[in-house]
Amino acid sequence: MRGVVQRVKRASVEVESNIIGEIEHGILLLLGVEDIDEEKDLEYMCDKVPNLRIFEDENGKMNKSLIDVGGQLLVISQFTLLGDARKGRRPSFTAAAVPDKAIPMYENFIKKMKDSGIITQCGEFGADMQVELVNDGPVTILLDSRRTF
Repeated sequence: MRGVVQRVKRASVEVESNIIGEIEHGILLLLGVEDIDEEKDLEYMCDKVPNLRIFEDENGKMNKSLIDVGGQLLVISQFTLLGDARKGRRPSFTAAAVPDKAIPMYENFIKKMKDSGIITQCGEFGADMQVELVNDGPVTILLDSRRTF
């Protein structure tokens, strides 16, 4: 799984001119599922995202997690995170999981976040979404469950 974690002051997602997810202070997560992902990849992301220490403590150091600050989470499915643009000019998306595999993993991630007590909103898998955010910092972190970067 791949993720782009953005610390935000606020974020929202819209489908067909309707806001379907909206958060205040927290994390906007763009999440992509790879065709070779397994349960261990899901577990990695479920542990890493809410515990990533990217929020400032009382000394101004990034030393607190989403859980520590009581932040909210907005999760957006994004298969293009698995795009490979190393060759040619058109990215290849062959590494992205097909919807039959990606949807359950995406939904399971959201369920696990909600079950852990994190206020979690989400986009609509496969929809044309418009995402708005105010990146706080800016702070943007790339995650990969296989730790390729």
